[in-house]
Amino acid sequence: MINKLIQIWRLRDLRHKILMVLLILAVTRVLAAIPIPGVNAAALRQFFSQNQLFGLLDIFSGGGLSNFSIAMLGVGPYITASIIMQLLAIIIPKLGQLQKEGEAGRAKVNQYMRYLTVPLAALQGFGTITLFSRGGGGAVNILAGLTSSQWFIIILSITAGTLILMWLGELITEYGIGNGISLIIFAGIVSQLPGGTARIGSIYETLGLPTIIGFVLIALAVVLGVVIMTEATRNIPVSYAKRVRGDKLYGGVNTHLPIRVNTAGVIPIIFAISILLFPGIIANFLTQAKTPAIADFARSISELFANTTFYGIAYFILVIAFTYFYTAVVFNPEDIADNLQKQGGFVPGLRPGHQTAEFLYRVLNRITLAGAVFLGLIAVLPFLMQIVTKTQALTIGGTSLLIVVAVVIESVKQIESQLVMRDYEGF
Repeated sequence: MINKLIQIWRLRDLRHKILMVLLILAVTRVLAAIPIPGVNAAALRQFFSQNQLFGLLDIFSGGGLSNFSIAMLGVGPYITASIIMQLLAIIIPKLGQLQKEGEAGRAKVNQYMRYLTVPLAALQGFGTITLFSRGGGGAVNILAGLTSSQWFIIILSITAGTLILMWLGELITEYGIGNGISLIIFAGIVSQLPGGTARIGSIYETLGLPTIIGFVLIALAVVLGVVIMTEATRNIPVSYAKRVRGDKLYGGVNTHLPIRVNTAGVIPIIFAISILLFPGIIANFLTQAKTPAIADFARSISELFANTTFYGIAYFILVIAFTYFYTAVVFNPEDIADNLQKQGGFVPGLRPGHQTAEFLYRVLNRITLAGAVFLGLIAVLPFLMQIVTKTQALTIGGTSLLIVVAVVIESVKQIESQLVMRDYEGF
């Protein structure tokens, strides 16, 4: 590891890329610290200390939401736009065909994604400001008495902050050190580590050394599990028939088709958070309704979603459901089987085409179950830790660990590939 770090530092262009990426990430942290004027900071801190759902959303904004900064939405609207475009590619055949037209087609789809991010950022900014200004979800006295011009300036600032983060993320991606959007979320999570460490230190005398050591061991075990599940694949053996073209012989090789156990990544957790967020918010708005029946129903819904047990079970089930849904969106066994057949490939013992697609469906459904249960447990890990430790200070953010591990693995692989490329240039 030390030799590789020395090698990275000696390569001028690679060192320049890494330093530029670190500088851009520092700029994103500055944006997350620029607050919107007129915010009651004390009420804001109290709200986030009592509301775990918004605390989870704060992870994806890199702490910008808890600071109520111009980057309070983080890269959330851009992620939402990318998910919408993936779903539209299934519904609209022309858009799906455009994604298959190589670099030019993907560039057009990315441009549409950027356009879609603008209204989504404005809409999400408006909804968030409305929630906090009206005291929804328990957000009392955080924002009050905003004029029309203040509304316009705040929403414009929030939208601009999101677009700047989107641009910085794409700039990082161009340097080839990792996915820019993921690295921005990673930087936000890492920036919250000092605060978490300080909270643990403040209750050290209350909990005692054995409890702290147990917590550290559990955290290391969770990290190990995340690494294993992130890298786990099911390799499908594939053989290619021999083909003669002119005076050359092609094919006749054996390889494998890797299918990831966790194909969906962290997207199902984002979907589940979005679904669970809206009923509670809408119910909090309707508790002030003039019709008694509606107000009573809204209060019962609000109390239901405030129940930790119900919320944890619903969260777990939704994550599993969305894991299957998103895996079906991004991985189509029929397309894989058709591509293998066109290239002269086949799974030993199976006929190319329909029979191969059915086999891939069965394998995908089985391994997706393991990935879905894993993601569900990761999502509800903070609730389980609260039950075990009986305190909110000693909680492991499973979603945060999943993002951090995935980003680190991806970035290390890209840096190593650049080192290997330069080794070949030396030859």
